[in-house]
Amino acid sequence: MIYAVFVLGLALGGGVVYWLRRSKTPDRKRIPKDWPLTVRALVNNREKQVWLWLAKVMFDHQILMKLPITRFTSPAQQADAAHWYHLLNGVYCTFTLCNMEGEVIGCIDVPGPKGLSLSNQTLKHNLLSQCGIHYTVVDPANLPHLIQIRTAFLGEQAARGNANGELESRFKNVSQHLYAIVDRKRNTKNQSVAQLDASMPNSSGYAESMLESSGWEQNSFVTPLDSRAAKL
Repeated sequence: MIYAVFVLGLALGGGVVYWLRRSKTPDRKRIPKDWPLTVRALVNNREKQVWLWLAKVMFDHQILMKLPITRFTSPAQQADAAHWYHLLNGVYCTFTLCNMEGEVIGCIDVPGPKGLSLSNQTLKHNLLSQCGIHYTVVDPANLPHLIQIRTAFLGEQAARGNANGELESRFKNVSQHLYAIVDRKRNTKNQSVAQLDASMPNSSGYAESMLESSGWEQNSFVTPLDSRAAKL
């Protein structure tokens, strides 16, 4: 009788411990079949004005949007990589300019209706300047002249080219063809999306395994993944 009571008490105790441990373990959300997400615009109206303007004045460069600073910088000491990654991963500029070799030459922020805090500007200015990257803030209501912005990012000689007339001519040509390019890409977007959707596996298990395999450990800021030393 005493032995039976002992075994019963042991079983009940084990059950309570198991229940307490399960209650403290957060439920893991699995990859849903239908994602509770909707598409939103990548840029607002103010940012779009600067984007279209940049596409004209920096016609010979690539414009990247809201790219984290950790994507084009790397820590001096790999031992501190995880610390700097977690600290800076949320820091980005509205636009990042790079040349055709994939080298970042400058970053631009577009202030919102309430402006951009001085501490935010100071942090980015100091960080990027030390990396040899120019940083500036552009107000869509007061856009600088193309010579002014190109000089800031490229230097006076490179910005002016052979002559101001040549630069102005190229600027007008890009302006004329910009919307034609946008329309052409818009016409092919639906077909491209359909092809991509058809090529993707339909299994949520596949998607979950893909997400589980990602993380900051695989980020090139922490562990350089590209051994290519040659230029593009």
